[in-house]
Amino acid sequence: MFWTKWLPWRFVLTYVARSHGFLDPVALLSRLHRFAQPSEVGEPVELLRAGVVFHARGLINSRVIQHNLDWVWPYWVQRQFDPADQAFIPRAFSITHVNLTHRNWTAVGLPDCEELPIVDPRGLLTPFLDGWSLDGWIKPDKGDPLYPSQCKSAFQQWQLEEDVRVATTTEKEGLRLTQVAWVEWQEGIPVCILELTADATQNAKLVLSLRPQNPEGVSFIHQIDLNRQRDGWTVDEDKRVDFSEPAERHVASEYHGGDVALHLDDKAEQQSVQCDVGMATAAALFDVKAGQTRKIRASIPLSRHRYSLTPNNQWQTLRQEQSRLQCPEEKYCQLYEGALTSLLLHSPGDVYPGPYTYKRFWFRDAAFILHAMLSAGLARRVERTLDKFPERQTRSGYFRSQEGEWDANGEVLWILQRYSQLTGKPVKSQWRKAIREGADWIIHKRLPDKGGKPHAGLLPPGFSAEHLGPNDYYYWDDFWGIAGLNAAAGLLADEQPQLAEKYRLAAQEFEQAVSRSLEHCQKRLNRPAMPASPYRRLDAGAIGSLACGYPLELYEKDDPRLLDTVAFLLDKCFVQTLFFQDMIHSGLNAYLTLHAAQVMLRAGDKRFQTLMDAVANLATPTGQWPEAVHPQTGGGCMGDGHHVWAAAEWVLMQHQCFVREEGEGLVLCSGIPERWLGHQEPISLGPVHTKHGSIKVEIIPRGSDRVEVSWQANWHHKEPPVEVRLPGFVISRAKPGTECLELERESG
Repeated sequence: MFWTKWLPWRFVLTYVARSHGFLDPVALLSRLHRFAQPSEVGEPVELLRAGVVFHARGLINSRVIQHNLDWVWPYWVQRQFDPADQAFIPRAFSITHVNLTHRNWTAVGLPDCEELPIVDPRGLLTPFLDGWSLDGWIKPDKGDPLYPSQCKSAFQQWQLEEDVRVATTTEKEGLRLTQVAWVEWQEGIPVCILELTADATQNAKLVLSLRPQNPEGVSFIHQIDLNRQRDGWTVDEDKRVDFSEPAERHVASEYHGGDVALHLDDKAEQQSVQCDVGMATAAALFDVKAGQTRKIRASIPLSRHRYSLTPNNQWQTLRQEQSRLQCPEEKYCQLYEGALTSLLLHSPGDVYPGPYTYKRFWFRDAAFILHAMLSAGLARRVERTLDKFPERQTRSGYFRSQEGEWDANGEVLWILQRYSQLTGKPVKSQWRKAIREGADWIIHKRLPDKGGKPHAGLLPPGFSAEHLGPNDYYYWDDFWGIAGLNAAAGLLADEQPQLAEKYRLAAQEFEQAVSRSLEHCQKRLNRPAMPASPYRRLDAGAIGSLACGYPLELYEKDDPRLLDTVAFLLDKCFVQTLFFQDMIHSGLNAYLTLHAAQVMLRAGDKRFQTLMDAVANLATPTGQWPEAVHPQTGGGCMGDGHHVWAAAEWVLMQHQCFVREEGEGLVLCSGIPERWLGHQEPISLGPVHTKHGSIKVEIIPRGSDRVEVSWQANWHHKEPPVEVRLPGFVISRAKPGTECLELERESG
């Protein structure tokens, strides 16, 4: 770390630590750094800061939750702290207690709105980032209450018919509660709505409860005040919760009095509560008569300022612009529509890989997310984000979202070129300076291309993608650097041909350096598979080296280095037909599984379908994927519970199955599941945007042995070669001007 470079501080820290009987932090850090390659950046400050905040809450959780298990806690706590549950985690030597088994939530919101409330698997609504939550309960006159977080099962949906809503229904012994959460515009202000609907076979109370907790654990509430009209709370003199009708009873409690759930039958009411600990709770109660339905709404303004443009038909307009999937498998269609909705929700200006844990910007995630949006026809939103990229570039030319991530420049230049290719537009003049400086940074950042060492000519050790391991000379970074230089050459070829040639030659030299390095690896490992770096054995980090095949296509589809890497990963790093990332994530990973599937699809390996189906089955009931999934509980175990990079990969996977760029031509239908063809229903996707133009593909089965494949295209320039490779049918090449082919099933 930077402070260890200052000699006086090193002695002071060491002296203070040892004088109090602690380990020497300077010596400890020095030991830790020996496990990684020497690097100018040990670990990005941003990640350290986020980690400190994360475990600070975990430390608070450890002081609160286990000593108050008679409270109503969120779903993850109910599961993770239950010794009879497979999600149970012993806590004896855990300094912090964090959600490691059910990191699942689903965002609601509006296009172009920064606020993204989240809903957990049992309907707990967290309106504000990292804030408190609202929950609904039913308290019958006789018997036990219905607390959704304590229910073993629930029915939950992400409803996308008109806007974006999460509906959660739980039931217990004659009690039924449905909680629906969404965001709507009210006079230019985004307002989160929680609608509770209760049905009971006996007289009961519908309870709206204010909770000092969220899917990560404790989130403090110090003061709650019920207003004079009894139809709303003021929380910590700052936030407001409005009820659709006055509360018929109201109770509250502070930490030492226990959870408000313990006081629902108290005769005395409390209009307000203050809690120095920050664990204030309150409950507004509404009568439910036996055999009748009671419905109330809570409204939470999410912002103090008014948005200038808030059209009512935002979702309808955006969905008309995007590509559409039609197939006999309803789950695939729902996941596709849900994934596109995730992309729209999380691109209000910048793009975010998640609504909560990852509600911040990375160039790496942005490149994949923006690529999916471009492919689906959302170019205007992509351009808006790309226009902001030069602002993040340092004077040295480095595109910085976090220090020490040397893949960023290549990713920026690549996505800028993909924007130009997929839209058919020339590079914007205001991007040219950033492109030149970004490409020059890659050239200057490379290590000297001499000495014969395996890392000669590569990028220096960096943190790169955190799931690859400690700082190292990552091939992932190098492949992106090569792609970035090639992209800069392509973008500047018309206006600055000499500069473009410089970058083309630089990319060629860089690729030669990587090839020499990989030759060292092949001799050392006695196989062509590519490890994560020149000095690593083959391990799960090798998943990053697949970038040369997908998405960059730097290597041919049948390159032995690429295919042997996939073979190693399938043999050693897959669990339940899904990629299991041992490092950091320690879970099943949807988007990295799809990276392997993309390489396999391109190579004609039919096993890609098994991987794609496994990813579909890994999705939550609302159609989301957490960043990593616990192999036993099926719940999220790392990262954001609504991971947008995963959604982007699902979109791109479907597009590649229908329309795949290969060289200077297009390959159609090579990833269509054969089981879809037995339904005799039309199958279609489009328009999908490619570097040749946009195309919509339709497949119409004609009996058991014949199909008709047609396409409608809007080419940027000349028509590219088109080949149809529908599994199980004879490969056909279309003649120029053809837009329909009839295929026969392969004999034998």
